[in-house]
Amino acid sequence: MQRANIILLSLILMGYLAESALLATAGCILLVMRLSKLNRLMFLLERRGLEVGLIFLMLSVLVPLAHDNIVYKELVMKTLSPQGLLALIGGTLATHMNGEGLKLLKLDPQLIFGMVIGSLIGIVFLGGIPIGPLMAAGLTALFLEVIYWFK
Repeated sequence: MQRANIILLSLILMGYLAESALLATAGCILLVMRLSKLNRLMFLLERRGLEVGLIFLMLSVLVPLAHDNIVYKELVMKTLSPQGLLALIGGTLATHMNGEGLKLLKLDPQLIFGMVIGSLIGIVFLGGIPIGPLMAAGLTALFLEVIYWFK
C-alpha cells in the first residue's frame, strides 16, 4: 500500500477516534480521489481549495445579513457595543494575521507540514476546528516576529 494511502487512512481513523467529522470526511474524500486517480481534481483542490473553502465560510457567516428580518438599527447597536467593538478589533487583527501568514507560506511553504500536524493535534486533543492554514501561518508569523524581537 502506498504511503499516502496509509497517511489518509490514519487521518480518517484519527478523525473517527476524535469524533471530528471534518477530518474524517476530508480524509475519505482525498482517499477516494486518490484511488480514483483524480489527480487533476486534486491539483485544482490544492491550488484553489482554500479560496473556495473561504468563500463558503464567508457565505455561511453572511447568510443572516441576507435575510429580510434583520433590524439594521439593532445590528448597528450590537456592532457599537463593547462586545461588537472587540469583534471589530478581533476581525481586523485576524485578517491582518492571515495576510501575514500567507506571506510566510509564500516565503517558506515547507512550514505547512508543521501547521497541518499542529492542526491535527488541535483537532484530536483540544477539540479544535480546522478552519485553515492561514490562521496557523499567521500565528506562526507572529511567534517568529516575537522571537526575532528577542534576538
